[in-house]
Amino acid sequence: MKRIIFGLCLTLASLQAGVAQHAETAIKQLVYSGKSTGSLWAVSVRDSTGKELVSVNSDALITPASNLKLVSSAAFLRYLGADFRFKTQVYGIGMLEDSTWNGDIYIVGSGDPSIGGDLYNDNKWFAFDSILDQLKKFGINRVKGQMIGDESLFDDVPYPGGWSWDDLSFYYATELSPLSFNNNTVDLVVQAKGKSGDRPEIEWFPFNTDYVQFINEQQITGPKTEYKEYYRRVLGTNTIILRSTMPIGYVEEEALSITQPGLYFLDTFIKYAEQRGFSIESGYQVNRVPTDYSEGFIKLAVHESKPLSEFIKQINKKSDNFYTEMLNKAMVVEEIGTQGSTETGIRLIKDFLAEMRVDTSMVEIDDASGMAPTNLIAAKDLSYLLVQYSKQKWFQVFDESLSLAAFDGTLKNRFKNTGLSGNFKGKTGYIGGARTLSGYFRTDKGKLLFVTVATNHFTDKVSVIDAKHQQILEWLYERM
Repeated sequence: MKRIIFGLCLTLASLQAGVAQHAETAIKQLVYSGKSTGSLWAVSVRDSTGKELVSVNSDALITPASNLKLVSSAAFLRYLGADFRFKTQVYGIGMLEDSTWNGDIYIVGSGDPSIGGDLYNDNKWFAFDSILDQLKKFGINRVKGQMIGDESLFDDVPYPGGWSWDDLSFYYATELSPLSFNNNTVDLVVQAKGKSGDRPEIEWFPFNTDYVQFINEQQITGPKTEYKEYYRRVLGTNTIILRSTMPIGYVEEEALSITQPGLYFLDTFIKYAEQRGFSIESGYQVNRVPTDYSEGFIKLAVHESKPLSEFIKQINKKSDNFYTEMLNKAMVVEEIGTQGSTETGIRLIKDFLAEMRVDTSMVEIDDASGMAPTNLIAAKDLSYLLVQYSKQKWFQVFDESLSLAAFDGTLKNRFKNTGLSGNFKGKTGYIGGARTLSGYFRTDKGKLLFVTVATNHFTDKVSVIDAKHQQILEWLYERM
């Protein structure tokens, strides 16, 4: 009887090996047919035990783009916990007489990236209103001293290493500061009103602030012409040059970066406070020297953020670089108790990878969000990590942060009318020449698969690469 069972086990194992070999052959045929055959393709498919069923260059080091957020966001959950909240605190030094605060008020940056409305139904003033309501409740309507922004929680390095200079004008590559507002951007709206040859009209949030200067050299063109984008902030300044051309009637919205976020926060806070009837008489400045608020200071207000679980959704569903990099620095403060820095955060992420039994000597990380083209990791490690995550106590929060195919996030418009619709949960990634996709789904036969598909060094349109990625996943869904 034992021989029969042993024989059946061998037969089953042989069948499974045969299926896996057939799958690998079929996936290779898909990869190396049609366009982009000269690109670097990597595919890794695992079952729920972690066994790799399909391996196409899966041990090759690839640029993961935003698939790196799958690593960073899990590390944040590991070190900070799903219930972690930022606390932006406000202290006063001085005294209250009638409704006037005679002295300075300090707003202490906590690294909260959500002060700008993303997690508050796009109410960009939510955090400011929270602070101002508390000041008013304390009895303050007028401040004779300065507003001082405390930026000492993070180091003064504004960007992670490896970012391209021509990205730095845009919302996806903004400066980092523990005091940040509106993702450290201004929201520009351009309307091509008028006739061909005219300048289009511009306005921007917040309230056409003079914190930035726009040089509007844009031009309206004929009704059948194409929109050609040109926005560039002069690096190191808040001067933004606009040279786009656009057809009559065209409307363009763009979030553009600013420099010196702490000053931007204070400038905007004071202007908004004045709109609400507050008077702040002596201007503002930032302070980078750590201050002991336990003696001589009075706590006036505190804004507490939503829990980390909501931030993780913003990171993975929206692929938000700013949230990722801010949390990377905040993680250092909470875990080690030192000033937040990108480099130390990366060391913690690598420690996390080592805990997950990934060989970190074969991983290169230069930022937390995946913007740096110098990041390197193997596809087999990404698929393996997803299997490992499924065993962690924080997995449900991680799972809820991923995009659902054909329904939300960066997968909202992909895999529609396929068996992967409402089934595949995952994360996309893209920077120039690198397109990645990782996640998990159940096949038509009910088998749970964890998948990473990566294409590097391609020259085709992204849509061509996406189509082939979909072919691979559909084949797995139908045949495995």
